[in-house]
Amino acid sequence: MTTRIVLADPSDLVLRGLQSVLKDHETVEIVHITRSTDDLLEILEHLKTDVLLFNERLDPLLDVLELIEQIKQRSSVRIVVLGTVADGMLARDLFAVGVMGYLYLADDLTDCLIPAIRTVLKDRFYLSPTVNAEYLVVMQSARRDWQLDAEMRLVLRLLAQGCHMHDIAAQMKTSLRRVYWVREKLRGRFGVTTNEHLVSRAVLEGFTASDV
Repeated sequence: MTTRIVLADPSDLVLRGLQSVLKDHETVEIVHITRSTDDLLEILEHLKTDVLLFNERLDPLLDVLELIEQIKQRSSVRIVVLGTVADGMLARDLFAVGVMGYLYLADDLTDCLIPAIRTVLKDRFYLSPTVNAEYLVVMQSARRDWQLDAEMRLVLRLLAQGCHMHDIAAQMKTSLRRVYWVREKLRGRFGVTTNEHLVSRAVLEGFTASDV
């Protein structure tokens, strides 16, 4: 049976690399290649697809969790994320919203790509080696139950927009103490001590836009 695959990445180099790895496998068919979020979402509504490989920074104006939510509204495709951060918490957060695999782009995709596709087709999770090691560490720690919920994502987004804590509290219609508590939780999640580092880390992992 042929596995139908869509590739979505803003980088021509990454796309060529993926195509090079996949081209010699007769059971794999690349049915669409795109560099655009709008095109990806439209295609997924109309094109039968088994596996989607997409870069977490496909759309710098959209956080990765929101993009995944939009994808899942349109298709039951199995999602494998391509990324530049080998972070176990990131993998855990992506798994929590329905992603089936995460490939760290610094790992050798020649070795990882086909095993990843075969694994997610069996509805099992797949992580490339470097991020898998980080994920195992996280899952043996107290952080394994940590949740990046809607409230925390909103605080992240407002911090990225340059809002002060009082402004965030006013916009969210909550107490200033609550906002500070959420911020401290976020700093712990991303392993930082300042707002600037928090925003930078969140952008790097695709949790907020990079140009706000």
